[in-house]
Amino acid sequence: MYPKLSDIINDLFGTNINLPVQSYGFFLAMAFLVAALILYKELDRKEKEGLINPLSKRIWKDKPVSAIELLISFAVAFIIGFKVVEAFLDYSFFANKPQEFLLSGKGNVWGGVVSALAYAFYVYYSSKLKKSSEPHEIEITVHARDHTWPIVFVAVVFGIIGAKLFHWFENWDAFMADPMGSLLSFAGLTFYGGLIVAAFAVVAYTSKNGIYWRHIADIVAPALIIAYGIGRIGCQTAGDGDWGITNNMPKPQWLSFLPDWLWAFDYPHNIINEGVPIPGCIGQHCMQLAMPVFPTPLYETAMALIIFLILWSLRKRLRVPGMLFSIYLMFNGLERFLIEKIRVNNLFGFMGMKVTQAEVISTLIFITGLVFFVVFALNDKKAKS
Repeated sequence: MYPKLSDIINDLFGTNINLPVQSYGFFLAMAFLVAALILYKELDRKEKEGLINPLSKRIWKDKPVSAIELLISFAVAFIIGFKVVEAFLDYSFFANKPQEFLLSGKGNVWGGVVSALAYAFYVYYSSKLKKSSEPHEIEITVHARDHTWPIVFVAVVFGIIGAKLFHWFENWDAFMADPMGSLLSFAGLTFYGGLIVAAFAVVAYTSKNGIYWRHIADIVAPALIIAYGIGRIGCQTAGDGDWGITNNMPKPQWLSFLPDWLWAFDYPHNIINEGVPIPGCIGQHCMQLAMPVFPTPLYETAMALIIFLILWSLRKRLRVPGMLFSIYLMFNGLERFLIEKIRVNNLFGFMGMKVTQAEVISTLIFITGLVFFVVFALNDKKAKS
């Protein structure tokens, strides 16, 4: 496994660099970038088809920078300088434990002060240079594609909040044992929690900006599933614990063309240091699982890619708003329900059965998608009759 991006580079090229970038974080960033690109393209396409209308917005031009804006600029630049300068001065700590470094109070005060003063002066001076006349209002056109990054920002913020909340609910005892540590940790995220909370937040934002919720739902469907698949590559690469149950079964003959690690894998050098010591290994991540397990992140990546290709091929053919998203919900629910059968997860009692949180939510999501599909189809048929 490659807990850090530099581990991959060093293994490929025989180098010995140490970068403060975790592989999971790298693939998560790639997932958001790919999703943003798809979102941008589809928002633009929907506007050109007349399904989303551009908005007119009035803004102030040549307005002098306010004291509050200067104060915010000063504060943000201070925090950045405070951390960045210290990261250079104590690079070893930053590179080996980036999360701990960022969440700590460790930093360089002079670096923060100099950065804050320099940036605040730049903001003030730039405002003076750009001012060519008295402040006045102008009207601008906001196209659908201009909402791409605000939508991504809303999705990221509320997605993290939802993912944290659902993870705490699923692991309540661990949360109560160390609530502050759980709150500040980057670990412990539940996909469905993020999906549900982010969905409501994105719909609220887009509805406020004149985009019908069914259109934005259809737009994000392919983006969501391909981003999910890319994110699971990060889980596999880092070995973050999102793997399957123990698999001691011999590989079926019909799968003989696949490498053994696609059937059963022991996740050497996993980032959470789970398992038994690797003989002769020296370093931070020297553990591997005692028994091989199903590499479920790879299975989910493969399924996500297949679902994405299906949705992408259907996106221009389905003319009823919401239908594509309904199909996505059904595929998503089915994919996650099936993978839960061979995936490590916490079980809890539900209607006399032992199930996982994801099994319950995936079932509800599949049913929701099916209901949406039927209702949208019937309404369209009724409208045409």
